[in-house]
Amino acid sequence: MKILIINKSDSTGGAAIAARRLKDALQANGHEVKMLVQEKLSDDDTIFSTGTGKLKKYQNFLLFILERLYFLFYEKSKALRFSFSPAIAGENISNHPLVLEADVIHLHWFNQGFLSLKNLNQLLKLNKKTVWTLHDMWAFTGGCHYSGDCSNYTENCGNCKFLKHPAKNDLSARILKQKRKIIKKKNIEIVTCSHWLAEKARESDLLKGFTITAIPNAINTTIFCPKDKSTLRTQLNLPIDKKLILFGSANIMDERKGLRYLVSAIKRLKQENPALAENSEILLFGKSDDSFIEELVLKVNNLGIIKGESLISDIYAAADVFVLPSLEDNLPNTIMESLSCGTPTVAFNSGGIPEMIDHQKNGYLAEYKSVEELSKGIEYVLVQNDDKMNKLARGKVIEYYNQKRVAENYTSTYLNKRI
Repeated sequence: MKILIINKSDSTGGAAIAARRLKDALQANGHEVKMLVQEKLSDDDTIFSTGTGKLKKYQNFLLFILERLYFLFYEKSKALRFSFSPAIAGENISNHPLVLEADVIHLHWFNQGFLSLKNLNQLLKLNKKTVWTLHDMWAFTGGCHYSGDCSNYTENCGNCKFLKHPAKNDLSARILKQKRKIIKKKNIEIVTCSHWLAEKARESDLLKGFTITAIPNAINTTIFCPKDKSTLRTQLNLPIDKKLILFGSANIMDERKGLRYLVSAIKRLKQENPALAENSEILLFGKSDDSFIEELVLKVNNLGIIKGESLISDIYAAADVFVLPSLEDNLPNTIMESLSCGTPTVAFNSGGIPEMIDHQKNGYLAEYKSVEELSKGIEYVLVQNDDKMNKLARGKVIEYYNQKRVAENYTSTYLNKRI
């Protein structure tokens, strides 16, 4: 059985990381798997790009720009620019040799100029076995990746809060109508990375009646594993005698990741437990600007953008607690990585996160958008600081997110066997 995984990139973004890790898991389980991307950054010889050279890079950039310029006329604000994808620009890969030879087409995330809705239709018309893993809500909405408190997608999109001029037959309504024509009555197996997203998909008007299965992402627990904190901190030039509070994301400034709640929670922690705060420092990784660092009121160790799984694993293992106050998230790779390294996590009770964190066992689930609860959670983990919590963090990943288990669940999906 030849499996082809399709994703925008092999390295950039959470979906890219998850898709590549799934490829590795399936290969380790004996499957013939290749990955087709528009943007290849790794040197993995089982990953292929749709083209190389300066001209192809220029074409890819133009497709991305075309998509963004099109939406520019509709967007409500610059802050929401990448929260909505109209999928009007892309490339036809239906005649690509890897697509033609594949027994299973496994779609992941393909927005921002890789595949348009027209291109999706071209792929589905091949009538190959198709599995689509959803990493957000885009597949069943009128264009948004996360709908927030909007439930229009359960009936019919329109009056979209992401658009400058929301109306009954606005861009979101038209996109959903187009998706219906493309997706309805097609033989697609829908997979979500969390049970939370599976329920959202089942509630949607577009995917009612489809087979929807929840299979989590996989992780290599050999790379992401506990290590000696003192040794790591010496290597990373971090203080050995301080509590380290870690926060990180591909883009720290992404409002959805909840940085402003972390800032407020750290301020509250300093007020409520000054002794603990005095003995604590912040550890950051990811794309950011320095405008907010002074607001964190504790000393900040900003490591910037980190490349390489081994180094990022060291950072997780060196920390005492990982904090991710996401406002909307599916099944964050960062939480999985932290837990796999034996570092407890504090996060809001939202999205698929409660499926990963067992409250006061391997971390702390704070009440949604509660700064007080988030601060209490950080304090709880730092004060608790016991080996049992660290082992439970690691144990959760070993049991549910190991490569073999995830690969076997996907194999059942490919073979139309119910999990």
